[in-house]
Amino acid sequence: MTIKAVRGVHDILPPEAPAWQRVEATARRVCEAYGYREIRLPIFERTELFARGIGEVTDIVQKEMYTFEDRTGESLTLRPEATASLLRAYIEHGLHVQPKPVRLYTLGPMFRYERPQAGRYRQFHQLNVEALGERHPAVDAEVIALLVELFRGLGLGERLTLQLNSLGDPPDRAAHREQLVAYLRANAARLCEECRERTERNPLRVLDCKRPECQPVLDAAPALADFLGREAAEHFGRVRGYLDAMGLAYVVNPRLVRGFDYYVRTTFELTTTELGAQNAVAGGGRYDGLVERLGGPADPGVGFAVGMERTVLLLGDTTPGTQPLALLIPLGDEAVRRLLPVAQAARARGLAVDVGYGERKLRGELERANKLGVAYAVIVGDTELGKGEAIVREMKTGAQRAVPLAELAAELSALGGRA
Repeated sequence: MTIKAVRGVHDILPPEAPAWQRVEATARRVCEAYGYREIRLPIFERTELFARGIGEVTDIVQKEMYTFEDRTGESLTLRPEATASLLRAYIEHGLHVQPKPVRLYTLGPMFRYERPQAGRYRQFHQLNVEALGERHPAVDAEVIALLVELFRGLGLGERLTLQLNSLGDPPDRAAHREQLVAYLRANAARLCEECRERTERNPLRVLDCKRPECQPVLDAAPALADFLGREAAEHFGRVRGYLDAMGLAYVVNPRLVRGFDYYVRTTFELTTTELGAQNAVAGGGRYDGLVERLGGPADPGVGFAVGMERTVLLLGDTTPGTQPLALLIPLGDEAVRRLLPVAQAARARGLAVDVGYGERKLRGELERANKLGVAYAVIVGDTELGKGEAIVREMKTGAQRAVPLAELAAELSALGGRA
């Protein structure tokens, strides 16, 4: 029986790779322009890290983590998100003694057991950006600006909406939670089963429900904005002021929440109407207190995660792949000996070339050149060897000319400069 991929994971095939490379390259360029440095993290950690960091009562910890015991009996978990791992490294390696804010980013796979759908897999990929050690609301605004600039750099800025909210401080959330739970219990009969379950263990997440039957109840639910204390309200106002100063458009969404317990104050998402129910492409917020909860100093933090799969879906087929410049076609073994060093020299100059192995006929090799999409075919047979030259054929027009074999690598380099 043929073995297939596990449900909920996917292969990124060569035609798709250019879009991924484009997103990754743009992410690195924008992050580094804002002063962020890359950190690479392990894909599994002690389970306790995520239980303590994300929150014991979240859906992720209770239902979605891939957890297993190693041979010593220690409980380990494939990372469902990157922030907890990054903060563990921040604490463990003493990065908190560096000048603040400490700006870090990471790219890689995450793992959650949930129902696969468009842009959502059980192994998925994220870009995470974190600014640590600074409470000033301008850092929140700068992190959001970086996120917007990333999508502008991909040509997607006009297709996304920035949504903004404040979750307040812990006392604000406690007061809001009390009234929200009472309201949701009183209207439980009008809510879906999942909302009724969340009411008892993570009521703020009820506000994120997308089911139409729940919307009338949620629209009338107590708003967290009405419970913000003075400091949280002032912080939110200043974040908005800085965004206004940078000319960044946003929508205040009082129902915007995040799936992790650690968020406080500023929270935000970039959303689209093009991916169905999974409308969030990126999201994040401030998480003051999380570093301390994980055993580190009382350093604040703010950051976001970008869903790479959803971003690639939005790009569609607009990212062309890189085609080899030329196919070198040797006709016979001696021609192979002469063209392999040419190919080696061309590649050392950064050119993408393919080379045949002298066993196919010329017609078949020219057909392969067309399928590869190369700009040029370079033909060397016994006749050309006798003259010490190669035939360089332009595939688009069919025009061809002779080039001395000794000058062929330089000629390919010149052609690559014009391509």
